[in-house]
Amino acid sequence: MPQISPPAESSPADSAEAPPAAQDGWPGGLPALRAELDRIDDQIHALLRERARVVEHVARSGKPAAFRPGREASIVRRLLRQHDGRLPRLTLFRIWREMLAGTTGMQANFLVAVAAGSTGDNLSQLAREHFGALTPLRVLGSAGQALHEVRTGAASVAVLPLPTDGDAPRDAWWTSLQQRDQRLYIIARLPFWTARPEGAPTAQALVVAASAPDPSGEDRAFLSFELDAETSRARIASELTSAGFAPVSIVLCRPPGAPDAQVLVEVEGAVPEGDTRLAALPLFRHTLLLGGYAIPVGADA
Repeated sequence: MPQISPPAESSPADSAEAPPAAQDGWPGGLPALRAELDRIDDQIHALLRERARVVEHVARSGKPAAFRPGREASIVRRLLRQHDGRLPRLTLFRIWREMLAGTTGMQANFLVAVAAGSTGDNLSQLAREHFGALTPLRVLGSAGQALHEVRTGAASVAVLPLPTDGDAPRDAWWTSLQQRDQRLYIIARLPFWTARPEGAPTAQALVVAASAPDPSGEDRAFLSFELDAETSRARIASELTSAGFAPVSIVLCRPPGAPDAQVLVEVEGAVPEGDTRLAALPLFRHTLLLGGYAIPVGADA
């Protein structure tokens, strides 16, 4: 009986170079596919250069700040709504975050001050994720140091830990934003992409700058005020609701033995300066708008 030899096994290199099957319907095989990818890449690059030229005109238009997180959020949301196909939504998000970080740096010297503190590298990684792989980033030991960098103009923004009820009074950095002669504002929340893949930083942070936030269409705002220390959280929520606000979270800073408490409230929607609802809060003293942020998106955006 004649010997039948088994078919020769193809090497990985042979498989990688193999032309597409005939049923793919692409004439010319792999060389033609690569040529098409090169053509598309050239078109993408040409459009990126064209976009950069427009950004240069925007930088000369007199807008108040190079970093506009509300505008960036609306761009990303619009593109995610349009997206389909097999390219992962996270990949689209990362491409645009890096490009937006790059064009922000085109418009002004941009440096990020990070208050690492007890969060260590987690907050630094979160800042790097949002502001780009090569954006200058300065890691500092405390929120006070990071805020000082912004106040002196040494940094464009500060990335600070998300306030919680468990914070000691010295760590309640948001109380220092109440200086009316040198206002700082909360302008963004991180991470903006809320679906956390394995290995991604899990910290939560707020971004502070010297310019007020720009609305994105889907926002939340922060208010701060002072009241009697024994005032209950339920009473605070009731007063806010009666004035027309929808509270999301309430953080209390009550120094031991002090008769008053400082309160940070997160509410639904953007709140402009001079909002008439602020005057409808007689229970609260020294009410101040601390800024706000564009609501982050996730994999289902």
